Amino acid sequence: MSKTKGMFQKMENDHHFDIYKRYSLTLVKGSGSLVWDEQGNEYLDALAGIAVNNVGHCHPKVTEAIREQAGKLIHISNLYYSEPQSRLAELLTGMSGMDRAFFCNSGAEANEAALKIARKHGNLKGKKGPILSMDNCFHGRTFGTIAMGKAKYSKSFEPMPSGFDRVPVNDLNALESAMNEDTIALFLEPILGEGGVVPVDTAYLKKARELCDKYEALLIFDEIQCGLGRTGAVYAWMHSGVKPDILTTAKALGGGFPIGATLATEAAASILSHGEHGTTYGGNPLACAAAVAALNVIRDEDLAGQARIKGEYMVKELRERTEGWDTVKEVRGTGLMIGVELTFKGAPVVEKMLEKGVLSNCASDTVMRLLPPLVIRQEEMDRLLDVLLDSIRECGSLVGETPQAEQ
Repeated sequence: MSKTKGMFQKMENDHHFDIYKRYSLTLVKGSGSLVWDEQGNEYLDALAGIAVNNVGHCHPKVTEAIREQAGKLIHISNLYYSEPQSRLAELLTGMSGMDRAFFCNSGAEANEAALKIARKHGNLKGKKGPILSMDNCFHGRTFGTIAMGKAKYSKSFEPMPSGFDRVPVNDLNALESAMNEDTIALFLEPILGEGGVVPVDTAYLKKARELCDKYEALLIFDEIQCGLGRTGAVYAWMHSGVKPDILTTAKALGGGFPIGATLATEAAASILSHGEHGTTYGGNPLACAAAVAALNVIRDEDLAGQARIKGEYMVKELRERTEGWDTVKEVRGTGLMIGVELTFKGAPVVEKMLEKGVLSNCASDTVMRLLPPLVIRQEEMDRLLDVLLDSIRECGSLVGETPQAEQ
């Protein structure tokens, strides 16, 4: 047994802000879809750092790009050009279908930049507002982003910034009623992640585009969680063909290294002028080199195609194997962004899966959210499915919800 067992957890508990409800697990190494703790125990990662490790843990090409760039140039500020940032801007705009990119450090920052573009756009048009978002959405933890999102993230920090309102997802009548000439922007996730893995209907997205065009409002897609191959397309907007004016991306962009980006059409990007927005660390050479490598892996290994095929397999297996279960309300998702909605709270299932060597997550209390690395192998998918279903069976029986026997 390691002499360091518990040492790092004690250090953290003694000195870090007490804001995370952590599992009693210290991870020290990762490769592909697997991670190991300080005792050498292996775990299958079905969460991928919350949709960050799409290319897997420590992909050799990303790791090598970081090592090489760290030995050359790490930071210079945005007062100067750098080769990695220039290469990333060209590569990312090409892969996303957008025209211009602004680089930052996180998804919340990417969304804040989008909000500033939207607010200035509204001011130029003489609009009174609001900026609309979806019920039960999540866009980050800054003041602007929590003002758009779930009430539970903002209730301790009121008063919130004004000028925001929400509409029900997939309710065409409610959307049409909410929008008018004063609407500044419509901000949505093509698939709500924290909201319970809820896909937005294509008809809703098309109506959103139509109404934004009608009222000269900006259509903004938050693809921080669902982007970069996760849903079976490089970006989820490509499934519907409904192209936003602004697209935000982060999480998987750096292959595990922190970086975010606000992508926009030429018209939307041109709303900001020199000095109206910026960042010190955003787009630094090290982060951009990691992102270039990660994007090349996503493209060259066709991880979007892999996600589509693997996701279809997992959803099919889950639906067939849980048919008739009282514990499972619905299996839904696109690609390797899958939600299994339970009829009871999922926290015990997460704990049970951890005991069985699989890292998982529950969103919106009752939805088991599966976000494995897109490089997950067949035997690992089968292991994940077996552990998940066994855990649901065991935990469901404890709350009086016993699934019918599998046929």
